[in-house]
Amino acid sequence: MSLRVLAGGALSLLQDAGRRGAHHLGMTLGGALDGEAYHYCNRLLENPLDSTVIEVSLGGLQVQAEVDTWVCVTGAARPLTIDGTEHAHWRVHRLQAGQRLALGYAPSGCRSYLGVADGFAITPYLGSTSTVTRERIGGLNGKPLAKGDNLPCAAVAQRRRLSLAEQYRPRYQRQATVRVIPGYQQHLFSRAAQRQFFAQAYRVSEQSDRMGYRLEGSSPVRCEVDGVLSEGICLGAIQIPPDGQPIVLLNDHQTIGGYPKIGSALITDGWRLAQLTAKDTVHFAPITPAGALRALRNTQRLALNHPLQELPT
Repeated sequence: MSLRVLAGGALSLLQDAGRRGAHHLGMTLGGALDGEAYHYCNRLLENPLDSTVIEVSLGGLQVQAEVDTWVCVTGAARPLTIDGTEHAHWRVHRLQAGQRLALGYAPSGCRSYLGVADGFAITPYLGSTSTVTRERIGGLNGKPLAKGDNLPCAAVAQRRRLSLAEQYRPRYQRQATVRVIPGYQQHLFSRAAQRQFFAQAYRVSEQSDRMGYRLEGSSPVRCEVDGVLSEGICLGAIQIPPDGQPIVLLNDHQTIGGYPKIGSALITDGWRLAQLTAKDTVHFAPITPAGALRALRNTQRLALNHPLQELPT
């Protein structure tokens, strides 16, 4: 029993909450880039919050159900149709055997999440089903979804038709402000370079991917050194390579790196960053470690816990 892939789209990957505890093996985190949209996809379906979903980048995914189940799509507002009839995001829908579901291309936002009741039954690798194509691990043989793939899932007869109210849904725009926690290598950048980093606007480069978002600014940020001894590196680290153009590391980042780092992006702002596409705009703003902790706590207390509505059957 499964969903059968009719078209994989631009880039559709099986993802969960990430592959933790394997950095010492050289394995990156992986997992859904937009943690908020991923969280609500599973919460609306009443799944365990680390269940496997499909992360759809840009669009074009088409699947056909071979089992009766329930589905939910969150994230970028691309057209969602079931047997040609348009359906809303951020709510649970019935999907019956034989029906076809298609996701089009969004006018804004980059990534959507398609989940099924009880999640996709994928064998984990090192504790996670997350697909990392660079390392060919997770998902279905470490590859993007393609025509003919089968995604095992259970037959589920009943689910509540839950919905997230319009006022609680994130708005994906063509710009994002990323708050930056200062790092211990910040002293390698002059005060003038730091002011320049925070003062200018950047455009998302076409070279951006799940490993990191490369940004392009009008004035390169110069560092007093070209590189540092390679060391362990974290999600959200902002590297400044010799060309002076920042790279914000995302979930598929390498586990060690040798470029100097001006700071680290607040993880919740990384979710918004991952919804941007090429030529969208990014600004940076400083935040203290205490301010970052408060922001994370507020996100956990508020943004990830909005009340859900139950719609009539």
